[in-house]
Amino acid sequence: MYLYRKNIAIFGIALPVLGAAVIIGACAMLKAKMKSSFENKQSNFRTYEQGRIAGLEIEAKVTRQVPHLERWEEQLSEETASAVGTNLREIYSHLPGKEIQQTAFERPGGPGGFGNVCAQKSSQIRIAMRGTFRTLQRAFLELESRMPQLQLEEIRIEPAVNHSSLLNFQVTYTAWEN
Repeated sequence: MYLYRKNIAIFGIALPVLGAAVIIGACAMLKAKMKSSFENKQSNFRTYEQGRIAGLEIEAKVTRQVPHLERWEEQLSEETASAVGTNLREIYSHLPGKEIQQTAFERPGGPGGFGNVCAQKSSQIRIAMRGTFRTLQRAFLELESRMPQLQLEEIRIEPAVNHSSLLNFQVTYTAWEN
């Protein structure tokens, strides 16, 4: 009887316990691997969702900006000197004629100023006016609001010779072109 006790102990108790321990260990490892995989997938999904939502927000923002982009493209497609002239005439029509007077409008040949150091196409526009400070300030503010492609390069202000309340303004703009 003692002869079989060792075999019974090995095959009846030790091997089943060892087999159960291996199976339990394998299940625990599988569970840990599945849990880490699940957490990784959840993290990836959250990142994807955040990216998707951010993309939708950007797309909505771009869609809202389409009219402004179209207006901007239209402004850049116009010839700069004629667009400035048209806008100045519209601005003068809303301002008192006694307080503002255009004395010169010239377009020096080729890019100058800021345009010399940039690859972007540009041109220069020089405008000379006489008027009161407030009226000229309003005129330039309106011009720069209507034509954001103009970049102020130089401004000279001098008192008018014959009129004590008027100033002579000479303004040079760099006009960025398409």
